[in-house]
Amino acid sequence: ALPISVSGVPSRVPLLTLPCKGSMGEVRGMGVALAQAEEGLKLFKSMEGAAGEYDVAGAEKYKVEVEARIASLEAEAALLTGKEKKKERAEKGKEVSTLKAEQRYVDACKVAKGLEPKFGNFVTKEAEVPVVPATTAAAAPAEEVKAKKEPKKESKKQESAGLSPAETKELESLKQQIVERKAMLKEQGLSGGQQNKDEEVVKMVNRMTELKEKQEPGSTKKEKDSKKDSKKKTPLSQEEQKEFAQLQQDVELYKHKLKSEFGYSNKEMKADPDLQEMESRLAAFEKRS
Repeated sequence: ALPISVSGVPSRVPLLTLPCKGSMGEVRGMGVALAQAEEGLKLFKSMEGAAGEYDVAGAEKYKVEVEARIASLEAEAALLTGKEKKKERAEKGKEVSTLKAEQRYVDACKVAKGLEPKFGNFVTKEAEVPVVPATTAAAAPAEEVKAKKEPKKESKKQESAGLSPAETKELESLKQQIVERKAMLKEQGLSGGQQNKDEEVVKMVNRMTELKEKQEPGSTKKEKDSKKDSKKKTPLSQEEQKEFAQLQQDVELYKHKLKSEFGYSNKEMKADPDLQEMESRLAAFEKRS
C-alpha cells in the first residue's frame, strides 16, 4: 500500500523501511558468539595431547619368546612327578612365576593388546603433554597469582621433593630387577651375602636408595638414625610402635610367601638377605619395646 500524503492523496514515493534496533544487535551478537566458538575450538585442539607410540612388533616378538620359555618350563615340570621331584618342580614353578611377573613381559602383553605399557617398555615416542595457551594462564584467578609470589625457598623445596612419573617407574622397575637378579644368582649357587656384593645388585641398590631419598627426603637417614637409637634403648614412640606392629605383620607375610610360593626351606629362609634385613630391624625394635 502507498503511504498517504498530508493532502490525503496517495504519495508515489515509498517510505524507507529501516531495520529495527533489536535486529542489528542480534546480528552483532551472533558475530561475537561465532568468534568465541572459534576461540574455544582452537583452545580445545591445543589442549589435545598426542598419544604415545609403541614398538608393537618388538613387543609381540618378546611376548612369543617368553611364552615359549614358559611353555617349555611347564612341560619340564609336568615330567617331574613323585615326591622326590617336588623340589625340582617348585624350582620350575618359581622360574615360571618370575617370567610372568617380569615387567618387560607385562608391558609386552599390554602393547600387543593395544594398551599403554605400565612400566614404560617398548615406548618409541612418549605421549605429548597438552600445553595450556597463554590466554588461559592470563585468566587464572587472583589467588593463583598470589601463590606465585610466595617465598622462593618453599617453591624450591617443592620442586626437589617427590619423583617424576619416569623416576617412579624407574624405582618400581629397580625393585623388580633386584629381586630377579638375586633369584638368578641364587640359582647359580651364590649365598645371600655374595648376592648383595654382586656388582649389578650394588649398582641398582645405590640408585634405588637415591630415588627413595628424593621421594621422601631424610628417609635413608631415618633408617641409620633408628639403628643408633636402638643402641640407646630409648622407649618406642607412638609412631614407632605402629611401625613395629606393621613390621611384625610384614615379616610373617614374607615368610609365608617364601614357603608357599617359592618352596623355601627354613635354612634357605634364614639365608634370604631381605628377610635378614627385616628381622634385624624387628630385633632392634624388640630390644627397645
